[in-house]
This record gives sequence, structure tokens and C-alpha cells, in this order.
Amino acid sequence: MEFKPVTKQDAAKLRKYYKNCNYGLCEYSVGTKLMWRPKLHPAWTETAGCLVVRNEDGDRWVFDYPVPGLEGDEDAALTAIESYCLERGKLPVISVVPECKAARLLARYPYVRVSDIRTWRDYVYYREDLQFFSGRRYSGQRNHIKKFRRQWPDASIRTLTAADAPAVEQFWQDYEAEFPKGENAKARNELQLAKKMLKMAGKAWFTAGGMFDGNKLIALSLAEKCGDTLIIHIEKALYSYTGIYPAFVQAFADAFGKDCQWLNREDDAADRGLRTSKLQYGPAKLAPKYCFEPQNELLRHVEAIPVLQTERLTLSALTEADIPAYNALVLDTERNRWWGYDDAAGLGGPVEARSFFDVAQRDFSNRLAVNFAVRLDGKLIGEAVLYNFDCRGGAELGCRIDRAYDGKGYGTEAFAAAANWGLYQVHLSRVIAKCFHENPASYKMLSSCMRKSGEDQRFTYFEKLV
Repeated sequence: MEFKPVTKQDAAKLRKYYKNCNYGLCEYSVGTKLMWRPKLHPAWTETAGCLVVRNEDGDRWVFDYPVPGLEGDEDAALTAIESYCLERGKLPVISVVPECKAARLLARYPYVRVSDIRTWRDYVYYREDLQFFSGRRYSGQRNHIKKFRRQWPDASIRTLTAADAPAVEQFWQDYEAEFPKGENAKARNELQLAKKMLKMAGKAWFTAGGMFDGNKLIALSLAEKCGDTLIIHIEKALYSYTGIYPAFVQAFADAFGKDCQWLNREDDAADRGLRTSKLQYGPAKLAPKYCFEPQNELLRHVEAIPVLQTERLTLSALTEADIPAYNALVLDTERNRWWGYDDAAGLGGPVEARSFFDVAQRDFSNRLAVNFAVRLDGKLIGEAVLYNFDCRGGAELGCRIDRAYDGKGYGTEAFAAAANWGLYQVHLSRVIAKCFHENPASYKMLSSCMRKSGEDQRFTYFEKLV
């Protein structure tokens, strides 16, 4: 997958997916991606008929749940995300997962850490509730609207167009003059982002509405319809107009929400005032946004590389005393031409005495791989590597033996021991391996201890299941 940063020019392509998306969360919209791109740096790609968005959360990547098109394959897109991360030495993180997809991910990952942070949750309302404010629980809102209408009976709402740019500019001046959170840096930043976004009013994918007192703009909102939900990205009003907020919320829902079931007024950003206000409007639900952090079996079950004993061999952790023999094994290019990985090029820098040993140590420290030294009478004669843990119960196994010990069955013996350890001690459900078609020795070895599962133009694939 190749990702490109989200820009305004990409909006139409993203809308192809978001316009029919019923996840109901604000993150699955063009507006949120554009408004918060300075913080989250979203990048996007298309794979398996799905939209995949990668965001940045500090020093890690977090991926939105895939948004399928008409013939999209969500499972294939998730697999693509997992492969993309594992190829780069990272564990996949799927974030802002809607409730309707949580069970699917729980079934997908045997080991996963799940969080649902309260301040992330979106406030989602029945459109009819905000449109009519019916019932005793909305008596307060109705009273505020009556007060507003008594004082400003001719105030009306309509679509904002490019011709309203001067009114919008004056609104921002009026709003900032009475802005109650002027000293709050977070609120000031949000206000600047809102002002920037309002300049996109008029784009086909946005709905912009404003309430006017004569020629004066006193409230405005920018929204986006995604599936059966109208997502309110921006909602601002002049506080000096008593009752303006409930009056505007009702008028906007009535004018622009009639073909939607839900109105999403987004999260509260841990702002106490916003939380109080949004709760007073009686949300139908606080929509959870789950963060799934899959973990592999190494993280859960392996604290240290064990010692495995076979009839003739010992498999154990590499030590510093192994460095000369290990380097000779890794740098034997003729022997390793069918290994499938260029160890020296993979370093991304010059080869030094400890380079390969340090990589193996680091990979295990991060629980990305286990490098077993294969020993005969205490001497390192090869290695078996269990790697590419897919967080779904599978891992890949590779084995190489020094050419001086070729043809004696040591590779088969070491391979079987590492595979059985993975399946029965690490609790994997599947160990896979592959060999080049041009490598008959490897084919023979794998055939003796695994089941053939397929082939393509380059490789023959094998697997061993619990």
C-alpha cells in the first residue's frame, strides 16, 4: 500500500466512500480529516475496494477501520494493514472503531488490548429530538427558544453561500469579541481551524447554514451527511443573543437534517462546559470509538528465548560468543541466495561486527521475532527464525544451516523443533513457510514436516496447523 496525505483535492475521492458510510462517527468524514490534519496528519490509500486511512498519534500509526465501497472486502483491507505494519516492524493499531465493527475485530485477534476513552465518544442524537424538542425533558430548551423568539421574532435560517463571505467575516469578529474561552489555547486553536474550514462552505459535500437577524449573521454551522448521519463539524453562535443555541440547533435540524436519522455533534474534547451542554440536549447515545491494539503470542507468552532440545541439536538464544560464527552464516551470500532476505541490505547502514546480533536482540526485545541459534555439540551451525507474527495466530518460520553441515537432516530437525514450540508452547494456531521453486533441498525439507498449501510464480508455500 502507498499512502498519500489527505488534501482538499482528495475530498471527492474520500467522499466516494464516506457518503454512504453508516459508521456514524465524525472521523469517517471529509470534514474531520481536513479540519484536524495539522494534528493527525491523515494519509489515505485504496485497497481491496476499501478506503484505508492512516493517522499519526505521537510516534505511532493508527488506522481507521476500512470503509468499503460497493464491492469492498473489509477483511482483505485489514490483512493489508497488518502486512503493511509487520513489514515495517510495527504492530497494527485500528482506532476509532465503530461499535458495529467491534465484534468482528474481537473475533479476528486472539490477543488484543481494547480501549474506549470517554472523551472520544461522539454525542449522537435522534434527528427528531433536535428538530422538535418534544417532551418534558426538553422543556428547558423550549423555554430558551421562546425567549429568543420574543426578542428576535424575525431571525431566520438559510444556506450560506459565497456571497455571504462578508457576513461570515463580521460574524467571526463579533464572536471573538465575546468569546468566553479566549485564554484557552486549545479552544483558540479549534476556533482558528473552524474559521479555515468555513471557507469551504459551498463545496458539494458540505452543508453550511446560518441564522440571520436581518443582515447580521448570528449563528453558523458546517455539516456533512455520511450515510444516515448528519455530522456537525462546526457550530458557533453569538452568546449575546439569549437562547440562540437551542433555537439554532432546532432550526438547523429542521432545515438540513430531514433525510437523516441521526445528528452527530461530535465529542466534547474533555471540555466540562461542552459536556454539560451536549448532555442537556439528550443524546440518544454516546457513540464509542474503540481502539484495538492487537498483540502477538510472543508478547503474551514468551519472557525469554527458551532452550529446545532435539535428538542431536540444541536451539537457544544467540550470545555474544556466537557473533563470529553468526556473521559468517549471515554473510555467506552463495549459501543464502535462496534465503529470501538480504540481511546486509536490511540493515540500512554499514555492516559492523555486532550488526546482525543487535538486530536479532532488538527484534526479540520488541517481540517481533525469535532467532534461535541451532547448535551441534555447543557450536552454532545455523539458525531458525520465527517471525512475521500476524496477530491472528500465525507466524512464519525460516531455517538455514551452515554449508559445512548440509545434507545431514539438521535443518529438518531444527525446523520441526521450532515449529512445534510455536504451536504448542507459544499457542500459535498456524506456522507457515515458503521456499523458492529453484530450491529443491528446501522443498524436500519442508515437505517432510509440513503440508503444502499453495504456490505462486516464485514460491511454494507450506503450513503446519495445531
